Amino acid sequence: MECKYSKEQILRELKTILIEELDIAEENITLEANLFEDLDLDSIDVVDIAVRMQKFTDKKLSPTEFKKIKTVGNVVDAVFDLLMRD
Repeated sequence: MECKYSKEQILRELKTILIEELDIAEENITLEANLFEDLDLDSIDVVDIAVRMQKFTDKKLSPTEFKKIKTVGNVVDAVFDLLMRD
């Protein structure tokens, strides 16, 4: 099954959101970066990211999936997995 977006495209969109909307320095954005500890985001910021990624993909993460997200890589993987299900 082919996915609408690659993980690289998802990461690129996520980086755009983090840099342009949340003023995160690009050099701090790695797949291992913890959204809360390394990027100093709060739960409202993460909800905002989820909403923006939903607009990007036309898919919505479930609250259960959403709670598992801790790192940039988790966001990319969760969005990619969501897209692969359809």
